[in-house]
Order: sequence, then structure tokens, then C-alpha cells
Amino acid sequence: MQKLTLSQTLSQKLSPQQIQFIKLLQVPTAELESRIEEELEDNPALEEGFEDEIPTQEDDFSDSEFDEQDGTEKVNSEDEINVEDYLRDDDFSGYKMQGDGDGFEEEKEMPISIAATLNEQLLSQLGFLRLDERQVKIGEQLIGSIESDGYIRREIDAIINDLAFAQNIDTDEDEVEEILRKIQDFDPAGIAARNLQECLLIQLERLEQNPNTKLAYKIIDLHFEEFTKKHYDKIIKKLDLEDEEDLKPAIEIITHLNPKPGGTSSGLARAQYIIPDFILTNNDGELELALNSRNAPDLKVSASYADMFEAYAKSDKKDKKLKETVAFVKQKLDSARWFIDAIRQRQQTLLKTMRTIVAYQYDYFLTGDESKLKPMILKDIADKIEMDISTVSRVANSKSVQTEFGTFMLKYFFSEGIATDSGEDVSSREVKNELKKLIDEEDKKKPLSDDKLEGMLREKGYSIARRTVAKYREQLGLPVARLRKEL
Repeated sequence: MQKLTLSQTLSQKLSPQQIQFIKLLQVPTAELESRIEEELEDNPALEEGFEDEIPTQEDDFSDSEFDEQDGTEKVNSEDEINVEDYLRDDDFSGYKMQGDGDGFEEEKEMPISIAATLNEQLLSQLGFLRLDERQVKIGEQLIGSIESDGYIRREIDAIINDLAFAQNIDTDEDEVEEILRKIQDFDPAGIAARNLQECLLIQLERLEQNPNTKLAYKIIDLHFEEFTKKHYDKIIKKLDLEDEEDLKPAIEIITHLNPKPGGTSSGLARAQYIIPDFILTNNDGELELALNSRNAPDLKVSASYADMFEAYAKSDKKDKKLKETVAFVKQKLDSARWFIDAIRQRQQTLLKTMRTIVAYQYDYFLTGDESKLKPMILKDIADKIEMDISTVSRVANSKSVQTEFGTFMLKYFFSEGIATDSGEDVSSREVKNELKKLIDEEDKKKPLSDDKLEGMLREKGYSIARRTVAKYREQLGLPVARLRKEL
């Protein structure tokens, strides 16, 4: 038997303003302009303003502002945002963010390479072949199937089906294979291969033919599996060679081939450059932090919409159509004000978070010495700025800072701690650097196993487990000892 009951529960829900702020917070500087343009197009109550700029404010990280022992900042917190009433006299004045850095006021376009894409380069080369219209369409279909790294991973049968349904071209495997071989002669060498083995063979065919290149071709063609596993002793035996010295020149040739012909060829892809969200400068030993001016747009609420409210105040408020119009106007005004406030909160949160990161890693930002990076996790910063970890995560995962020794994503400065024999914690990045140094300096004929690397790191004072060594090695993109072996 069903019963009706009443119950009270408390739950938290994000307001539309909070949702808008969260979305804007995770947008990097490079995308902020387009987001603002979208809002300007959607909301006629939001306008760009061109009033006089508020004087620039920079964060000066001098010794008087920081306690370098605990890395805490000695500055007043940001004032709370006050949202003005709509019909105040100054309500529609221009809104200019504070915190811009000197020298960054000029509007600049994102630098993008004007070189042709890989697809455009290949289509251009296709035009030089003497093909009929039907063959050109097959070639275009094949080129369209090439992935960003230069490979065709789609099965030939599937491409034949695509041609039949999309182009109304009835073809067979032999014809498609014939045109594919022509495309595989294009630059860059190795393009349009269906797997790594075919990619390497295509490149080897283009090299000047001599005993070493012929041997290299034979290794990839007949003993590819043994090569990938670096079982050189088996290759020597199967090819009836004297010793490793006979094999070494051929292996040297193979290792200099390009395994990703589509991803590394100069001028074949459009390049986008990082636009930093923060600029950190060292002014005679004092660190100064500024936001990129792209984070500080001139925005204001439309003055014409204020006139509509004034007209409503003087009119017959019983007019139904006028009420509907004013309701629409107010909704747009609310939306514009929320957006401006969200942009302002975004700027304040970015500055507050970055100031705390700089304070925490003060010695590193002063020198650029990676060994001075302290272990730091999201919670460390969240606790100091009294915000949720998810807020810090949104800032760290999508923002970058320009320093005098390079531009870095903020997540670069976060790392876990590793205990040393002295009882101190060091950044895992420092341990990774030591690990990479050990592997770089090892005898490549007898690479160090993870067990040996663990022992050597312990000798240097780092208390670390073998599984952690394996994890850091993989994060560094370094293979196991067997695959690091060289002749």
C-alpha cells in the first residue's frame, strides 16, 4: 500500500551567476576575447566602453610583502564586488578592469602561422599528377583519410564504400592501392602509410641505396618484430652477420627515420602559440606580477537601456505590452551586469591564485632553479586563498605564466613531495630530473633496470619505491631498460 509523506531536505545549487563565473574562470586568455564577442552579439545591453583607463596596478613581490620562510603574502585582500542599482547616475559608466601590466595594453592578434596545412600540401601535390577526374576524387578521398600524424588507418574496403556512397564511384582495391602508392611518393617521406612498418619502408626506399640502407630495409621488412623489441642478437643470427658492429650502421639509419611524418614536418601545420595569462618580471630582485591586458576588457551596460527604464517610470505602468518590453530589457540588463561581474571576479580570482603560487614558490620564480621548487598540491593553494580545490584546479589546468626563463602552464608548478633521508620533502620534479640524468648517463649497451635506478636514487638520499621509479620513468616518456638498449 502506497503512502504519501512529506520530508524536508537542504541542498545547495549554483546560481546562474556562479555557473557563468565558473565557465569564464576556466577559459584561457586566448579564448576569452571570442567568448566576450559572443556575449556582445547575444546581449544588446552589453557594450564595449572606451573611457579613460584606470591607472595600472601591479603586484610587487618585494621582501616587505612576503615572508619568505612560510611563503605567505602580506597584502590586503581584494575588496568585495558591489553591484550598483540599475538607475544610479553612474550605473552606465565604462567598466575597466584593474591589474593590467605596463606594456601590454596594445591589442594584438594571436600569432598564427600562415603555412599550408598537411591536407592542403598533399592536395597541391595531387594536382601535379596526370589523373583523370575519377582518379582525382579517389586521391582526395585517400588524402582526407590521412590522420594528423600522417597515417591512413582506415581500411581500404571502408574507403571503397565511402567512395561508392558519397562520390558514387564504383572502384576496387587494386585501383585504390595504385593511387595510394602514388600518394605515398609525396612529401613528407612516409606519408599515407598504413602502419609504422610501411612508413619506415617508404622512407628507406627514398634513401641512397648502399649496403647499409639495403640491410636496414631487410631488417624492417623481414624482422620488424625483433627490431621493435630490440632483440638484436636474434637479428644478427637470422641475417647471418658476424657481430653487432655489422648491424650498427643499419640500426643507426633506421633510428633517424621519422615515425610520424605528418606531425613534425616544418610548415605543414598551422602553429598556435601560447598567450600567457600572467606576466611575471624580476625587477632588481623584486618580483612583479601582472595580468595580461586581454583579461581586462572595457565593458559597460548600455546607456540606451537606462532610457527605457526612465520612460517606463514616466509611463502608464498598466500597459501590458510595455510591461513585457521592460521585463525583456531588465533580463538583458541583469545578464549584462552578471557577465561584467563574472569577468571582474575572474580577474580577481586569477590574481589571488597566482599571487599565492608565486609566494609559495618564491625562491624558484626568483632564480628559475628547478631544485628550488617546493612540493605543492592544489589543496595548499586552496587553503591559503580560502577557496575550493576545484576553483584552483580550473585556474591551474588552463592558465600560463610568462617568466624571464620561459612560459609555463600553472600545473607545472604543482607536484607531490618525496621524503629524503634527512626528513625533508623535495618536489617529485627534482626526483624526476635526477632519474632522467641517471638514464641519460647510463651505458646504453647495458641500461639500468628500475631496481638499479631505485638503489641509485636511494644512495642520493631519495626514499623512493621501485614502482614509483617506474611511474616517473613512464611520465618522462622513457621506455624500460630492454627498449633503451643500443648497439
